[in-house]
Amino acid sequence: MKKENIAAQLFCFRDFIKTPQQVDETFGKLRSIGYRQVQLTTALPQELSVDQLKKLLAKHGLTAISAHERSEIIFDTPEKVIDKMHALGITHVAYPWPHITPADYSAAVGFARKLNELALLFKENSITLAYHNHAREFVRFGGKTMLEIIYDNAPELAAEIDTFWVHAGGGSPEKWVRRTAGRMEYLHVKDYGMAKMDDAPVMMPVGYGNLDWNAIITAAGETGVRYFIVEHDNHVTDPFDSFDKSYRYLSENFAE
Repeated sequence: MKKENIAAQLFCFRDFIKTPQQVDETFGKLRSIGYRQVQLTTALPQELSVDQLKKLLAKHGLTAISAHERSEIIFDTPEKVIDKMHALGITHVAYPWPHITPADYSAAVGFARKLNELALLFKENSITLAYHNHAREFVRFGGKTMLEIIYDNAPELAAEIDTFWVHAGGGSPEKWVRRTAGRMEYLHVKDYGMAKMDDAPVMMPVGYGNLDWNAIITAAGETGVRYFIVEHDNHVTDPFDSFDKSYRYLSENFAE
């Protein structure tokens, strides 16, 4: 892992990027922590043009390495997403959330095949389309999890495994990193733990919960993961503090 390849997912700062001025301030804070890469989000203000966004990124020495776009737009008007990514100079975009809920194995296969068609379209336009999972994809149809069905039936689709959500769904983050070897360069990292004895499990900064980061990072290094995208989109009051903790834990324990 290289320090410069530890990235920040901007959705986590949705309450702090409601105006262009707030975007400017947030970018400055992230760069001061040490982040050099970000993953874009649809939570960025509508009035912020592509040119303005590129100028703010350059101002703070940040690079947008990827983006999450709205699921329904990727499905229904992929050309708009492709044009936007070309304008931003981004070659990786993730489908972030299943806006369609398959009811059975056949529907899950159909969903996966549609994703594969889209991945081929994006590939023809020099963009990688990846799938970002949550826990819901660990529902089982015909003895297989929906996430297995997706990857089995969408060979052109890249993976963007999320460590917290894999564990929340009952899976092993390390095993899923290895399962997606060769098709995942961008990994979402956030921890899973308990804030209090009588509470439900919550998202936590990387290294502050109970996931086995030695195993996860080793697996990532052996399977071709390039970017480690920090995320902490719920259960957090101050995302800047969380992202600082995550960056320091990763850079101090795993960075070259």
